[in-house]
Amino acid sequence: MMERRLFRILIVLAAVMGADGVMLAAASAHQPDATRLASASSMLLFHATAVLAAVALAERGVIHVRIGLAAAWGFVIASALFAGDLTMRQFAGHGLFPMAAPTGGTLLIVSWFALAVAAAWPKRG
Repeated sequence: MMERRLFRILIVLAAVMGADGVMLAAASAHQPDATRLASASSMLLFHATAVLAAVALAERGVIHVRIGLAAAWGFVIASALFAGDLTMRQFAGHGLFPMAAPTGGTLLIVSWFALAVAAAWPKRG
């Protein structure tokens, strides 16, 4: 079933986000002036959990599956943009591309609203 495969992919991505978040937290603790890494770490850790929650809720039929999966994918992509941009700025001295972090942040907000819509949407019969 396609949904099961998407659930597994999202779980793997959430686990990688969590691991990356822990690595960035450790790096921020050992580098001077590494507040960007701490912010990147927080975004990855918080949203890894959000991805897992969205998948669990969708799998159990508590939220609208397609909208919930869209929100989960939004969390993954947006966190990568936000954290990737801040990490590049810390280590390379430049961002991913202009407005990458704000784009990621905006997509995170939209994804949270999408999750709210998925919860409010009537369950399909």
